[in-house]
Amino acid sequence: MSKAVRVLLVLGASLLAVLLGAGIWLFRNPLAAFAAHGRWVLARAGFSKKTFETRAGRLTYFTRGSGPVLVLLHGAGDQAGTFSRIAPELSKRRTVIVPDLAGHGESAPFTGPIRLTSIVDGVEAVLAKEAPGEKVVLVGNSLGAWAAGLVAKRSPDRVAQLVLVNGGLLRAGDRGVTLTPKNRGEARRTIEALRDPASPPIPDFVLDDVVRQAKNGPIGRLDVADMEANLLEGKLRDLTIPTDLVWGVSDRLLTLDYAKRLAAGLPAARLTTLPACGHVPQVECPVELLRALTAVLDGPLPTPSFSSPPGAGL
Repeated sequence: MSKAVRVLLVLGASLLAVLLGAGIWLFRNPLAAFAAHGRWVLARAGFSKKTFETRAGRLTYFTRGSGPVLVLLHGAGDQAGTFSRIAPELSKRRTVIVPDLAGHGESAPFTGPIRLTSIVDGVEAVLAKEAPGEKVVLVGNSLGAWAAGLVAKRSPDRVAQLVLVNGGLLRAGDRGVTLTPKNRGEARRTIEALRDPASPPIPDFVLDDVVRQAKNGPIGRLDVADMEANLLEGKLRDLTIPTDLVWGVSDRLLTLDYAKRLAAGLPAARLTTLPACGHVPQVECPVELLRALTAVLDGPLPTPSFSSPPGAGL
């Protein structure tokens, strides 16, 4: 056997080992692989990844574009890459900022409890750094919607418009769905509640990773007492920012009735529905979400309605 052939065989064996190792890692860590792919898509689309220090520690975010500032806030247990299928298009006419919320992705804290107040502090720190003195549009999904609403309540002079995507500031009630499943069966029921029934089923190895992440990831670290203290039950009338609710109607965690309750309690709100979409539309139906976001961002702002009695939304 010639030296060249031996070298090729060694290289081939090494490449096979690398591919096999990568395949095993992907099989064991599908959620991390999905997150990494989303972040890679953002980078490839021209988004710059930046980091800086806040009171809660390092905060990471992606940004691209010019013009009016639009901030995309992900949900619990997620990270900035979740918006990879809509952020590039939105950044063609705007400055788009996509943070990893505190305790998520590459943002601190990396251990210990994650306080909702720290998440809000982190968003405000990004605004102070990237858009000082500017009014911005906040688009939040799930927990990100909650954080967006709290930023608007704290600093109404900094927010031009709120867009809440399957998330809000009221108690959801018990839907028989746990976000911290302890086994594959519970994970399957949770995922089914978050997605449209016609969506493809999730493989078992992904469900197993959902269980692992529920135990060790950000969702299990959220400070429930701090979240309870930041609900706006009976206080929605104080949130005067023009607000759009964009809602996947197949969501069985935060249902359409929840969205209607939010809309009834907010002074200036309108509701846009997404048929056959669940709790995380930017992943499940990004084309439909992008179309809805474009309509509400480019159109007139929601106008105040005085038909709701004080205290609506309780």
